[in-house]
Amino acid sequence: MGIEIAFPGVENLLERDQAGTGSRFWAGPSTRKYARELGVEIQQVSGSGQRGRITKEDIQQFIKHSMLSRASTSTQSTQGISGFDLLPWPKVDFTKFGEIERQARSRIQKVSAANLARNWVMIPAVTYHDDADITDLEEFRAALNQENKKDAVKITLLAFLIKAAVAALKKYPSFNSSLDGDELILKKYFHIGFAVDTPGGLVVPVIRNVNQKGIREIAEETAGLALLAREGKLKSDQMQGASFTISSLGGIGGTYCAPIVNAPEVAILAVNKSAIKPVWDGSQFVPRLICPLSMTADHRVIDGALATHFTTYLTQLLGDFRKVML
Repeated sequence: MGIEIAFPGVENLLERDQAGTGSRFWAGPSTRKYARELGVEIQQVSGSGQRGRITKEDIQQFIKHSMLSRASTSTQSTQGISGFDLLPWPKVDFTKFGEIERQARSRIQKVSAANLARNWVMIPAVTYHDDADITDLEEFRAALNQENKKDAVKITLLAFLIKAAVAALKKYPSFNSSLDGDELILKKYFHIGFAVDTPGGLVVPVIRNVNQKGIREIAEETAGLALLAREGKLKSDQMQGASFTISSLGGIGGTYCAPIVNAPEVAILAVNKSAIKPVWDGSQFVPRLICPLSMTADHRVIDGALATHFTTYLTQLLGDFRKVML
């Protein structure tokens, strides 16, 4: 995409469209980057700003209108995938039934909604569940924190999960990939996203090069990024580049769930609250701490056998963390 300079010392926001039709559009660097992150071809967006300049709000409206038109069109095709013949969204006057209150969604929720709707519709996803015995791992984690109780940052289960996930990604590289037409892009880096619950909604900071970091460093970095997320201070580059995502819900509860794949990734792991359960050891039932895992994968890349191999290997790593070093 060519960039022209209209005035000395001032970055021009005027660009030609990639098709070379001669039409032009106005958009600032941050707006163009925002469009790329959401997979929007910015030359298709109409600008509402001064002199027709395209704003981030214009991009959000474009996504919203695209989703509405998709729902109201009986036959569509997107990258070879047939559309759905859907009824219009129901319009109901809820005040006829009682008192109501309208509440605006946060910016994070509105942006996430468009991404999640696209991913849920376009990815043929399957969720696989498994249980990991983390009894010994939890004892080890508690002992580490006791030995270093003066440290400001405590080692969490999430740090071990992230490290174990990278070991599994190395063994099964298809999970650390992205689909690009008929080709698979296998990533040689290991950047792990982790979901953080904030007042404005879920955000996903990214820890880079996890394979080069130890458990303590991972724990410190996740704590720092989570704090920035809750304070609304995360920078855009701190939420980009993930090759695999973990959603840790253990602090909230639940048993299992079916997370939505975060495109262009091909898999996502959700972890729910651990619980003591009786496990047969060959002669008797013994109490063990069991951690429920749920992994959703894009079936175009990962079939059931491969997904089961991955989750089985991951549970083995969590059951005996020494294997992570192999």
